[in-house]
Amino acid sequence: MTKGQLEALISTKMVAFQREQLGRGAEGTKTYISGDMIIIRMKNVLTPAEKQLAITDQGKGLIKEIRIQLESIIRPKLEELMQNLTGAKVISIHNDISTKTGERIDMFILDCNLEERLKLD
Repeated sequence: MTKGQLEALISTKMVAFQREQLGRGAEGTKTYISGDMIIIRMKNVLTPAEKQLAITDQGKGLIKEIRIQLESIIRPKLEELMQNLTGAKVISIHNDISTKTGERIDMFILDCNLEERLKLD
């Protein structure tokens, strides 16, 4: 599999995973593999209820708090998904959501240089 093919597959699987676990997937997703990192940018991920909450500062805080709790619950499944897709172990996951733009960024740090491994295949 090429780097571009794996990036596209990860994007597709992440949208499906978000839809399955959170009830809504992103409307646009782009994945970047760089060394031992996978960076996923998802657009328009806020639910209609979250968009209403994002109107106030208190609501923005609630969205972030709820998303942090949800992430901690689904984290093992997310690590398993990424390991199944890449064959690499996930060392850490970093993410954030913008309540202003509705974008979400996920970064996975792997136990190997996936980009180099893909060049060898």
